[in-house]
Amino acid sequence: MKIIMLGAPGAGKGTQAKMIADKYDIPHISTGDIFRANIKEGTPLGMEAKQYMDKGLLVPDELTVKILLDRVAKKDCQNGYVLDGFPRTIPQAEVLDKALGERGDRIDHAIDVDVPDENIVKRMGGRRACLSCGATYHIEHVPPKQEGICDVCGQKLVLRDDDKPETVQNRLNVYHEQTQPLIDFYRNKGILKTVDGTKDKEEVFETIEAVLKA
Repeated sequence: MKIIMLGAPGAGKGTQAKMIADKYDIPHISTGDIFRANIKEGTPLGMEAKQYMDKGLLVPDELTVKILLDRVAKKDCQNGYVLDGFPRTIPQAEVLDKALGERGDRIDHAIDVDVPDENIVKRMGGRRACLSCGATYHIEHVPPKQEGICDVCGQKLVLRDDDKPETVQNRLNVYHEQTQPLIDFYRNKGILKTVDGTKDKEEVFETIEAVLKA
């Protein structure tokens, strides 16, 4: 069961990817994690990626796919895996497809966690963080006991720049421009399933389970 998770930043695809991984005992793979692991271990692929990252450059698609293929060839991926955060663009998807095809392999499901922009802006705008101890809250869903004050250490809570409406909308615009075309790409391959990400996370997961069992 090889799955790609799609969805805008803040749609909750990472949460769903972890839930799928736990339920089906398959690895949850994010490119950020495997880059860091390869660099930490000093692998040849990791050192090659580090040269780009140290210069503030994007790691080329071919190298990213090589690192990804190296990861999915490991024993814990025998029964499948969940890809989170890759591919982000059509060229990346095409390189991945070609590389998997050369191994006689393919992606089974592309799951799009669909949430309207306005919901995401509201959802992320409600986040509050404690810069002192790192605890996080949400003014509606996980409020602190005392408004604006961290339950853990008593310091003031802040709205991080990343969560401000204008920043979130900019990230969403980039997503629609670069990543949204992937939805059509996987729809044309007949493996796309769209789920309503505005529901409670347990409900969203139940819908995904039904998709995977179908």
